[in-house]
Amino acid sequence: MSSWPPPQLPPLPRMHISQLPYSPGLDGLRALAVVAVMIYHANHEWLCGGFLGVEVFFVISGYLITLLLIAEHERSDRISLGQFWLRRARRLLPALFVMMVALIVYMTIFNSRPLGRTRGDFLGGLLYGSNWYQIVIGQSYTDIEAFAPLRHLWSLAVEEQFYLLWPLAMVVLLRRGRDRLPQVALRLFLTAVAIAIAVAVLYAPGDVQGECAPGDTNGYATIFGRCINVNDALYLSTFTRASGLLLGAAFAMVWRPAALMRGPMRRKGHLLDAIATIGLVLLGLMMWKLSLSSDGDNFGSKFDPWLFRGGFFVTGLVTLLVIAAVVHRQAFLGKVLGNPVFNWVGTRSYGLYLFHWPIYQIIRKSGFGMSVWQFVLAMAVTIPVTELCYRFVETPIRRHGLTGWRTESRRPLAAIYRRRRRLILVVGAVSSILGFAGVSLAVANNVCVGDVECSIENNSQVALPDPAAVTVSTEQSTIDGPEDTGESIGATVDSGTTSETTAPALPDVATADTAGSADPAVVPVTEPTIAIPVEPATTVAAAPTMAPIALGESVMLGALPQLQAGGFYVDALKSRQGTGMAELVEGLRAANQIGQTVVIQIGTNGSVEQATFDRIMAQLPADTTPQVVFLTVTAPRGWTAGNNDQIRALPTRYTNVTVLDWEAAASMINLCKDGIHLVCGTGAEQFYANLVFDAVGHPELKR
Repeated sequence: MSSWPPPQLPPLPRMHISQLPYSPGLDGLRALAVVAVMIYHANHEWLCGGFLGVEVFFVISGYLITLLLIAEHERSDRISLGQFWLRRARRLLPALFVMMVALIVYMTIFNSRPLGRTRGDFLGGLLYGSNWYQIVIGQSYTDIEAFAPLRHLWSLAVEEQFYLLWPLAMVVLLRRGRDRLPQVALRLFLTAVAIAIAVAVLYAPGDVQGECAPGDTNGYATIFGRCINVNDALYLSTFTRASGLLLGAAFAMVWRPAALMRGPMRRKGHLLDAIATIGLVLLGLMMWKLSLSSDGDNFGSKFDPWLFRGGFFVTGLVTLLVIAAVVHRQAFLGKVLGNPVFNWVGTRSYGLYLFHWPIYQIIRKSGFGMSVWQFVLAMAVTIPVTELCYRFVETPIRRHGLTGWRTESRRPLAAIYRRRRRLILVVGAVSSILGFAGVSLAVANNVCVGDVECSIENNSQVALPDPAAVTVSTEQSTIDGPEDTGESIGATVDSGTTSETTAPALPDVATADTAGSADPAVVPVTEPTIAIPVEPATTVAAAPTMAPIALGESVMLGALPQLQAGGFYVDALKSRQGTGMAELVEGLRAANQIGQTVVIQIGTNGSVEQATFDRIMAQLPADTTPQVVFLTVTAPRGWTAGNNDQIRALPTRYTNVTVLDWEAAASMINLCKDGIHLVCGTGAEQFYANLVFDAVGHPELKR
């Protein structure tokens, strides 16, 4: 017969009420979090809010670390900071070093070009300051084009900075007495609320350019002379992402699993299961619905307001609901999440997080979304690598430290010598590889990485005509045929600037040298040239033989050498907006540097209003500029269709305008992976230039 009341669980000694027994359910929660992050990193479209798994990690870390520190203080009335940091180092550093060393070796042998560009990332990773490094250099978390294999280390930097500082704070707090921990928990909760409010206030709504753009500073702040993306800083910085860590820490002070069994909460397992299930559903919905950023309404990108205005904080709260159940001895959810599959993934979640992103980058060469087969391949590499590191690096060092191999003193002397000889050979080989890779990293040049970045940077340095070096031709008034002299023309442009610039003065050409200028001569170039004088005698109206002008954005910049070879003067600038184009045309007209032919492409980087097109055309009347060619644009952006509709309607408003449908033509060729730019080894740049030559009536310039 059963007795009533039921037998009570024996009370634990008070010194053990904060002890946390192993909880498989927490590893299961880690598994869900890391899988969500890995899916998101593979392709944002598969799980647009999967990055919230990082916030789940922050809450778990805050909870566990605080509980461990309280338990240590209960056992010995003190916290050994040295031992705590040593345990953290043995847990975290070995796998990190293995990943970074393997990556350096791979890049040195197979992909050395990005070595110089990633040197700062390696240093930031070693010092656990990746998040601040990325903020300072403007390495946006949403950038997808460049090869950035260590970008994911920002979250580990946030956690490691917490591990460094939080024990110091706990030493001070616990000296005041453990009985005050509930009040401390309330203050920590209110601090987390204050951080969430500050993030909501500082968040920059609306469209934000991918970089500091001339004339539009929305979403950017200048700090110590550097232009900082506000929303990226809110996402990456330790202070603004501390709310999850503080929520976990506050919860640890009031929700200690062993202590729960001493009070009325010991019988509430089923209630906690129901609450935690609601928390899991809410967490899944947030990962499904929220996103970090999307295309802006007019230009650039727009960061999700729901995320920055409470999304992170709510994620932390629902994570606490799940933790409340999985650490409770009588709750069923802990057993569900602690199943063998989830447990395996959760215990290896750190390694999976470390290795998956570099492997993704190696497979797809950049940050663009992966295909299903690429993802399968990435998992086929990531899982074995993680398991090998877990078994042969992480676990042995965590248990025995770096001197575990010395425990063989009882083995036969010959066996010890053989093992040590093998160890010496391995150490020697590894040291040689490390030395080679380290030197390669140290001396590597810092050069462009992505196809788009390199095309823009290289073409920004292409020679432009130097008006001061050009002499007059009194006879030639049309475009000459090719003259292969092997000479290049002009001076270079400083590629380091991204601000709007006024084009260098274009030479005016008259049919006769009425002012007695210098002796005539024709500038020799390697492709068809235009006869132009050194300096005009007077300021006169644009002459028929003035060089045709091409004005555009980074798309046109990709074809700059080809257009110049055809005799065009080109002013193409990355991130140029419609208002910037209008100002450029107005400046050229004021300087009397617009001739009969102008080619314009604008609208890739943002919405262009009809008034802006009218403002441009006000400077290009039919009597002085009889030929104006507008190119449509192609880009996976929300404003593209509206811009193209306005461009295609221009000939009905202005008789001197014709439209070159680049959107339709681009569908016939391969562009860069971003679906926008030209120079990615596809030959699109010459195709683009040939279309322009046809549009202006000079097909003989095509190559």
